[in-house]
Amino acid sequence: MHIEMKTSFDQDLRLFEHRGIVFWYALLGTAALAAPLALGPYAMSLAGFVCVYAIAGVGMMLLAGYAGQVSLGHAAFFAAGAYVEAIALTQGWPFAASFVAAGAIAALLGLVIGLPALRMSGIYLAVATLAFAFVVEEVLARWESMTRGNNGLTVPPLTIGPLALDAEWKLYYLALAVLVLALLGVRNLLRSKTGRALMALRDSEIAAQSMGVALARTKLVAFAASAALTGLAGALYAHKIQFLSPDQFTINTSVELLVLVLVGGLGSLHGAVFGAAFIVMLPQAIVLVKGALGLSAATQAGLDAGVYGLLLIGFMLYEPAGLYGRWVKVRMYLELFPFYPRATFRRQRAYARTDRLK
Repeated sequence: MHIEMKTSFDQDLRLFEHRGIVFWYALLGTAALAAPLALGPYAMSLAGFVCVYAIAGVGMMLLAGYAGQVSLGHAAFFAAGAYVEAIALTQGWPFAASFVAAGAIAALLGLVIGLPALRMSGIYLAVATLAFAFVVEEVLARWESMTRGNNGLTVPPLTIGPLALDAEWKLYYLALAVLVLALLGVRNLLRSKTGRALMALRDSEIAAQSMGVALARTKLVAFAASAALTGLAGALYAHKIQFLSPDQFTINTSVELLVLVLVGGLGSLHGAVFGAAFIVMLPQAIVLVKGALGLSAATQAGLDAGVYGLLLIGFMLYEPAGLYGRWVKVRMYLELFPFYPRATFRRQRAYARTDRLK
């Protein structure tokens, strides 16, 4: 078991805690880069979707996991990024410009929805963001001159200069690169003064304000950054499915993103990746189980939703720290075995000291 003895604040702000972590990340990166050599087109398509949802999950994690702001309206940012990307490419914009525009427009929408957050919290904020998502969905359906409404919008083929990204492995590499940049960007943000303000806001608004944290500015930054990342994920999602319609960005999409961070592990960037893999692979696992049991989709219409709900309830009851929390426990068990304390893995309720003020 590696124990890092910290003797300065600089050590606490390092990007990687010690060299061993750098080695494992390098090994993981090598495996991710070599994946197209071992996987077929279908598996690469799923891997690309995992990367896309992980980018959106990083954005959601920044808002819900680190800033403590609940949102049920992230489908609006996801849709904004997808439609801006498709419309800009249709008008002849290069990919670099359209991709940046998708994130920028989503960030502006994040600032708009962040304004009510200055006076709301908890369930009231969730309802306000949900209403905003309904408004955006209705705008996409009614603004037919721009979005073609319910008839749908075809996404132009993706090209970067002379390179045409017309294969699943090419889109996978693009999504993987954006995911790595998003993880590094958010990780560096969390190491900064703004990141510490976000976590102070999450623990207690009263305590954060008493320490000089500007609550209004911090909330707006959280919403804008989260929306921008979700918009970039939406732009890549548009290229993955190649056809957009308003019914693809309903409340179910917002709930999926919220479940993603809860199942993956709230308050962990690793959890965003774990949760994305869960969201993408669960329907595939259900299909395999259906085939093995000889069940038809016609007679088991509610099976997907039922399994999805049961797994979510199970996580909330028995593993509230999510998949990443379980992995941390397994890793600790392997490192300490057979000398770990008996109570190491016993669930305990813990509260931040500042929460007693509420």
